[in-house]
Amino acid sequence: QVRLRESGGDSVQPGGSLRLTCSSSGPFNDYCVGWFRQPPGKERVGIAKFDSATGQTWYRDSVKGRFTLIQDRAKNTMYLQMNDLKLEDTAVYYCADDCSGENRGQGTQVTVSS
Repeated sequence: QVRLRESGGDSVQPGGSLRLTCSSSGPFNDYCVGWFRQPPGKERVGIAKFDSATGQTWYRDSVKGRFTLIQDRAKNTMYLQMNDLKLEDTAVYYCADDCSGENRGQGTQVTVSS
């Protein structure tokens, strides 16, 4: 299994943007990779998942149109571009080398507040 490390979390105002980075110790798997988040007091949920078999990226409805999963496999790196951030986007964000979230990093905190 690869080791993952997320970075780029910060405190921003509503409407702001952030780009999170997921650095991997080796190549991502050829099946599915994704981003997850865990808001305060809530369960962790998937928000973006890339399925290599279909070449499609699934997005949770609450982030669709605002967040984009970007891969740079040559650099063993994945990004999450987040635009038009909302208060409800406040969470710890994780990247995973699977679509269950099992093999994930330690997370990076994103706080959206006015």
